[in-house]
Amino acid sequence: MAEMEFTTAELVEANTQVWNLSFSYLKSMCLKCSLELGIAEALKKHGKPMELSELTSALSIPPSKFEPFYRFMTTLVHLELFTKKQDDSGATKYMLTPVSHLLLKDEAMSITPLITLFLDPTMCDSSTVLGPWFKSPKGTQFEYYFGKGLWDVTGEKPQFNKMFNEGMASDSRFVCDVLMTSCRDVFKGLKSVVDVGGGTGTMARGIAHAFPGIKCIVFDLPHVIDTIEDQQPGVEYVGGDMFASVPGANAVLLKWILHGWNNEECVKILQRCKEAIPPRAYGGKIIIIDMVIGAITNKHVCAVETQLLWDLFVRSIARGKERNEREWHNIFLSAGFTDYKITHFLGIRSIIELYP
Repeated sequence: MAEMEFTTAELVEANTQVWNLSFSYLKSMCLKCSLELGIAEALKKHGKPMELSELTSALSIPPSKFEPFYRFMTTLVHLELFTKKQDDSGATKYMLTPVSHLLLKDEAMSITPLITLFLDPTMCDSSTVLGPWFKSPKGTQFEYYFGKGLWDVTGEKPQFNKMFNEGMASDSRFVCDVLMTSCRDVFKGLKSVVDVGGGTGTMARGIAHAFPGIKCIVFDLPHVIDTIEDQQPGVEYVGGDMFASVPGANAVLLKWILHGWNNEECVKILQRCKEAIPPRAYGGKIIIIDMVIGAITNKHVCAVETQLLWDLFVRSIARGKERNEREWHNIFLSAGFTDYKITHFLGIRSIIELYP
């Protein structure tokens, strides 16, 4: 077959695209830098749009760095972390956007701890060995790079373990807030919910607060439960192994759990969950919060790309993957389920209500 020919114009455009891909890691570093400098916090504290001189003063940026900082802010505006406008005098002033609002530490829906976790070297350095990993026997890039699994490293590094738990907790707060605003019917009529792999209990506490009539159980490995100091009254904390058994409840919640396991392991987890709930006629169901590849509610151009990149990220640290609806359907059938409902509610994530 003859080699495909391209025009000079096409190759020039392709050159730009390759350069863009080569420098894409700098987007992550810009995000990390904005968090380290506290730009969003400075804008919020100021209470109104800020001129560059006001922002550099608030952040203690020395005069020798004013020009590169201006270029940096130009990039952040392009990336939609911040926006700018000109006032009547022609002065350029910077403001928050919905993106940077999520980076405000004291906001209820802040995801700063999660982003800090994502950008920590322990989480992202293994991405540099994607090529060699494809030809290695190691199950994940993380194992190839560190010589051990994520949970082993987490157990060895208390500070990283703390960062991991805080990151997961911040996402649970975000998800819970969206759930209680947009999808309250998911919990309608339930008397009890067990949050399997519930970590430090952020999600369960949020549900218990929003629905005082629902008994909530946090279920995780014993060493996780034993470290929880802030145990909320009305929320039960149980240690155990989800592959062996799950505490009985009206409904089982699996938030960001199944994507970390292979198909066979997902089937086993769902079978244990099925044993823990009553028949559908008595309100039994499993609530899965995870990604359905190809299903998005976020109309932003980056949504599809984010799903693809997230799948690569999950595969780099765990032996699971993200799944499309057909893949989910096959797992449900293998676990003994025939009926489910998918609600696309969280940008690139969905709620799957699975019925026995």
